[in-house]
Amino acid sequence: MLADFLLLAVGLLFLVKGADLLIDGASALARRLGIPEFVIGLTLVAFGTSLPELTVNVTASLKGASEISLGNVVGSNIANILLILGVASLIRPLSVHATFVKKEIPVNFFLTLTLIVMANDVILNNDPVSVISRGEGLVLIITFIGYMYFLVAYLERRNANGEGELIHPLKALGFLVVGLVGLKLGADWTVEGAVGLAKSLGVSEAVIGLFMIAIGTSLPELFTSAVSAYRGNPDIALGNVAGSNIFNVTLVLGTSSVINAVPVPQRANIDFAVLFVATLLLLLSVMVGRRKYVIDRWEGAVFLIAYTLYVVVSWYYELT
Repeated sequence: MLADFLLLAVGLLFLVKGADLLIDGASALARRLGIPEFVIGLTLVAFGTSLPELTVNVTASLKGASEISLGNVVGSNIANILLILGVASLIRPLSVHATFVKKEIPVNFFLTLTLIVMANDVILNNDPVSVISRGEGLVLIITFIGYMYFLVAYLERRNANGEGELIHPLKALGFLVVGLVGLKLGADWTVEGAVGLAKSLGVSEAVIGLFMIAIGTSLPELFTSAVSAYRGNPDIALGNVAGSNIFNVTLVLGTSSVINAVPVPQRANIDFAVLFVATLLLLLSVMVGRRKYVIDRWEGAVFLIAYTLYVVVSWYYELT
């Protein structure tokens, strides 16, 4: 049990550091190629911080532990909204760009509803079991491609200039290679440790994916959003979370289910309900009762309290 826990911890450490190096390398190369900093922040940052989820899910699917995949995506998205935005808005109230309110947040809400529909074959189609099928995975990947196309097309129309330190291209490539190796090793060790720990504790792989792996793979988002809020860059903080959630559902879960159909555990609708409420809270917090779009500190506190209650109740439900 101790060995599994250490393997899980080391794996998560490699995932976080690997994603960090990969983002640094990709950003440096992008600047060298003249890609605007604004585009880098809202695409590479969100995509890069979703790489731990992607590598864990692909590895889990290849190793036949697909039940981790759905829990990791749903758990990460819940943590991104309630935990990460909660922490970021406590550090500093987040003023939200109108673009996020009109586009990214509604897209998050729509994708959450889509995921709930895809995962309820038993209720909607009277099937014996519910799965995210390969066909549905292809739909999610196509949605990701379409989203990226329209996002990049929109961002390219913005008047922004690339800034920041330029490092040597070979150093940037080194960051990319080391980051990819770290992600691969971290994903392998995280999945092996999580599965072993689940068996030792008698806890399902779905719950391990929902919390231990989901929070661990959300650490890049947590670090990025917290630092962005502290430095007064709320667009990056919220864009990172909104973009990461979109990538998690479309690219991460889509890729996992194309490799192997992802089974939906019986308790999934409880977690879907929490994700739906979290996404709705995010939508309401920036749209209701004010002229300017802001997530205040008291709303961040509500997010954190809601997440704490969700974790406590879920673990109690699982272990009793």
